[in-house]
Amino acid sequence: MVLKQNLVMKYILHKKLFKIVSACVVLIAIVFLFGLFNKRQLTKIENIEFVSDGAWCWFQSPSAVQFNGKTYVGWINKNGDIMIGVYDENTKNISSAVLHAGLQIDDHAAPSILVRPDGRLMIFYSAHNGSNMFYRISTSPEDISFWGEEKRIDTNTQGKWGYTYPNPVQLSSEDNKIYLFWRGGNGEPTFSTSADGNLWSDAQTLFNVPGERPYMKVSSNGTNKVYFTFTDGHPNEVDNNSIYFAYYQAGSFYKANGTFIKNINDLPLTPADVDMVYDSSKSGIKAWNWDIAFDENGYPVIVYAVFPAVSDHRYVYARYNGNNWDNNEITSAGDSISGDTELYYSGGITLNHENPYVVYLSKEIDNVNEIQKWSTQNSGRNWSFESITSESMKENIRPIVPRNNVPKSIDVIWIEGDYYFYTKFNTQLKARL
Repeated sequence: MVLKQNLVMKYILHKKLFKIVSACVVLIAIVFLFGLFNKRQLTKIENIEFVSDGAWCWFQSPSAVQFNGKTYVGWINKNGDIMIGVYDENTKNISSAVLHAGLQIDDHAAPSILVRPDGRLMIFYSAHNGSNMFYRISTSPEDISFWGEEKRIDTNTQGKWGYTYPNPVQLSSEDNKIYLFWRGGNGEPTFSTSADGNLWSDAQTLFNVPGERPYMKVSSNGTNKVYFTFTDGHPNEVDNNSIYFAYYQAGSFYKANGTFIKNINDLPLTPADVDMVYDSSKSGIKAWNWDIAFDENGYPVIVYAVFPAVSDHRYVYARYNGNNWDNNEITSAGDSISGDTELYYSGGITLNHENPYVVYLSKEIDNVNEIQKWSTQNSGRNWSFESITSESMKENIRPIVPRNNVPKSIDVIWIEGDYYFYTKFNTQLKARL
């Protein structure tokens, strides 16, 4: 009888133990799966705040560059401070430094970045129509903590417009000569060169449209070519604003098909000299250039906006295919982000310079501008897209892709917030990891 009772007790204990063990196994499994879920959440693509106070225009570039596992970004804040920041992919930390306090409260004054071959940064900046073009060089490679003295470029074309929009490039085939392009005193694309970053050649006008202010975008392969896209002027000021192209190589300028235009000593270029990418006089619709890059064949790719009406902005993708320019509309953009103050300020579009079949753009959706990524497989005739932001409460505008962009890093940075005018904004910089 006692034996039977013991067996019953053991059975009951084993059954309870089995239930406890089973419950523990289930609990462990839940915890494990929850851990996996959290890990996915931590490693998923996400949008982060890069800096809480920042803005830029789109005619100085590059505004962001990736180098050796770090993303360097330049901006101006609402106090008019010239800022440089860095995101470290290893530590996941973001740090920043002030290069020039209180230069000017104007997004046209935002800086541009050149990473020299030795890893030191060279940052260029000026006020909007400023009396000086400044630059500073970091004292140590890949370090924004310490900088050399602020220097000035002491040459410019003559006129009332001063210095605006620095665009530096460096060509390894020319013993790492630095070319700096900007809008000069005469209001036209201007440049100077330096062999050592200290002494600069006399400024030259690059592109001339008498009485107008042509707008320029610049890109380079860093070796031997510099690519340009120009306009006739500002769309507020010209009846027809077309899109033009030329490239520089080894002291001369060429059309997209390789046709020689003129030697560097015979500048400036004119609209009659260069490629007509988009002819505004034929369509009766003005355009404004946004970005330029080149594909795997070295053929140029340009994105620009057209304006069938001042409230109807549209983005266009133009690619030279080896024979001619192929222009295709990507999507509508919406209205101006600056209301009646700047009628032709689109939300913005940029190319991924490492893969120019991908663009990031700002598009008005339900009265708010959102960032989207658009991709094409056939030179812009067909597109697919994904949303980077959605159902936003604030505007998302002027996206840029860091130059030398690599996978598993920041792939796009943009402005978020209240943007009213180039001297009035309350915005931050957001980034997608």
